[in-house]
Amino acid sequence: MANAEIKTETETKVKTEEQHDVEEEAEKEDSKENINRINSLKSLGPFIAARENSKNTIYLSDVPQICKEQPCMLGVDEAGRGPVLGPMVYGISYCPLESKPALVELGCADSKQLTEEKREIIFNELNTLEYAKSCVGWAVEIISPNVISTSMYRRTKCSLNEVSMDSAMGLIQAAIDAGVNIAEIYVDTVGPPEKYQEKLLKRFPHFKITVAKKADSTYPIVSAASICAKVTRDHALKVWQFPEGLLIPGNAFGSGYPGDPVTKRFLSEHIDLVFGFPRLVRFSWSTAENALADKAYDMEFDEPDADKPKFAGGAGGTKLTKFFKGQTKTGEVKREECRFFKQCHLDNVTEF
Repeated sequence: MANAEIKTETETKVKTEEQHDVEEEAEKEDSKENINRINSLKSLGPFIAARENSKNTIYLSDVPQICKEQPCMLGVDEAGRGPVLGPMVYGISYCPLESKPALVELGCADSKQLTEEKREIIFNELNTLEYAKSCVGWAVEIISPNVISTSMYRRTKCSLNEVSMDSAMGLIQAAIDAGVNIAEIYVDTVGPPEKYQEKLLKRFPHFKITVAKKADSTYPIVSAASICAKVTRDHALKVWQFPEGLLIPGNAFGSGYPGDPVTKRFLSEHIDLVFGFPRLVRFSWSTAENALADKAYDMEFDEPDADKPKFAGGAGGTKLTKFFKGQTKTGEVKREECRFFKQCHLDNVTEF
């Protein structure tokens, strides 16, 4: 009898441990799912936090089947174009032409007139309510502040307008590649609407394209895109992780806009005198440049050729005719190597 009881207890213990292992494995799968998919407001933060914030991140929702079968309208808008801190986020939203009432029912209106709480409610319903999920899709690109600044500072400069347009066109192309049956595109403009519309028509000649100022207050589909972009940016700031090791309680660095006193204080208090700002800061913004000019060390880089005159004919410079002399007085062929090949460490070889 005692042996039977011990056997029963052992079997129960084994089953409990097995059940615990199954539940633990399920939790791991759920956790993995949460960082790879956005299916609610709650899953947005973990998804963003799991990505490298020095690179751009693109996310596309599942495409409703009806959006592949019926002609759709697609809206484009952005969030965070002006701030000196954090990413800029581009968003698109799309649905069948006949599904406009679904957008109105969700409350998609001028996102600037909506509170942060209301935008989050709409975003969550967009991803959880069946009537919304069945006919509305969306996508975002989180453009890293690091990418924005390096694009504007690189040798072949890329303006913020170009970064914006490239992102918008990339998201539209991503929707096309995912099978969305696009018929009409509505875009909140960057720069002159006419030029932007011409550029989009050149890239997507088969669609009806409308580019307008304040399009998010005119077209509900653009409002939906704007809400997705704004909520994504807000959460990107909330879960921002500093690879520099900074600990900012509650990520309290303000709105990121240059006029915000909290943001100004963050900029003034978090300057490394040699390396400048943390990755969160768009160092190409004049606000950041001015702060660096006031506090950071002036850096000088050794340039051996800096003392040489700009033109060969200047005082002490190399005469142009020297480059045509193939021999020295002794008859030896001696030519000075081109500076470009020196700088790039390139050698002339005849055999490999």
